Amino acid sequence: MGKFTYMRLKGSQNIRLRLLLSTISTTPVLIEDIRTDSTWPGLRPHEVSFLRLLEKISDDCVVEINETGTKLKYKPGIIMGGRHLVHDCGTSRSIGYFLEPLIVLGLFGKKPLSIRLRGITNDSKDPSVDTFRAATLPILKQFGVPSDGLQMKIESRGVPPHGGGEIILSIPIIQENLKAVNWIDEGMVKRIRGVTFSTRVSSQFENTMIHAARGIFNRLLPDVHIYTDHKAGDQAGKSPGYGISLFAETTSGCYISSDTAVSYARMEEEGEMDEEEKKELIPPEEVGEQIAAALLGEIEQGGVVDSSHQGLLFILCALCPQDVSKVRVGKLSPYGIQVLRNIRDFLGVKFVIKPDPSTGTVILKCVGCGLKNLSRKIS
Repeated sequence: MGKFTYMRLKGSQNIRLRLLLSTISTTPVLIEDIRTDSTWPGLRPHEVSFLRLLEKISDDCVVEINETGTKLKYKPGIIMGGRHLVHDCGTSRSIGYFLEPLIVLGLFGKKPLSIRLRGITNDSKDPSVDTFRAATLPILKQFGVPSDGLQMKIESRGVPPHGGGEIILSIPIIQENLKAVNWIDEGMVKRIRGVTFSTRVSSQFENTMIHAARGIFNRLLPDVHIYTDHKAGDQAGKSPGYGISLFAETTSGCYISSDTAVSYARMEEEGEMDEEEKKELIPPEEVGEQIAAALLGEIEQGGVVDSSHQGLLFILCALCPQDVSKVRVGKLSPYGIQVLRNIRDFLGVKFVIKPDPSTGTVILKCVGCGLKNLSRKIS
């Protein structure tokens, strides 16, 4: 192990992002002082689960964690991909937490990736699996990822605290490299689509959310369709909950999304809540109105993606060939800024950031690092 030069990092911030970029750039990392001052020091269950997932899709990667979990040594291996893989994401974060890095890594595998992920499909913290299916996968197509073999199937739903959801994700490999983009036209919103879900509660909750959301959208445009997805039995997971995911499609092929889910808190979030407080959930009518307003806020900000997709967009631009990529986003999100800093550190790619005062948006340009898929099978 001594012959490797490790990039030394400190703290628990952006561990998932750092491990993703470490794997893509084949840079071994040593992360120290992981929550050393916290009541529960060290890596969280979802971070350990993410490391196990990296081991599952890679060959020859090495993970070393000290006894307290406050120090992590990671040497990336070769991304293998593979069929019929299964991973339990646990219940401390939703499947959405694992999906963003997984779809990037899957593109650079030796073989196409097909994996069954179990856990929480919808919560209020991470993007839902519906958002990934409707808004995230189309972003990949902009960068030349073939749509053949790019899909996600939702087998069952699961919400906090006990999960029970299951999805199957398929990611094709890219033959050589991604395609640089010039993606600055966000277009005008032409239609709004969405899906509501409910598990172990009345399906009437879904109709209430749809009615509330449509009450806002119908004043603005006629083409609004929100579908219901009521799950029962084994497909309804292990906890009661409901939620809504909305997507606006624009005339230039952009997808802007917003979503949430309502359920009881996870154990570590409950703290000192008594039994009475635990039973209060946000009424479905308020949920519908809040997410409709949140989607309009994302549209108003402008940009070709919403704020939750900025990080993924910047990573894909940085991995493009050594050609100029140019994209427009709304106000830079805190996570987006962290991604730009880590891209600079791991890939050596710097973005030129130019505000566009007339629209309140920001245009970013970069020359990609020219990452090629060297691990793919040469046929």
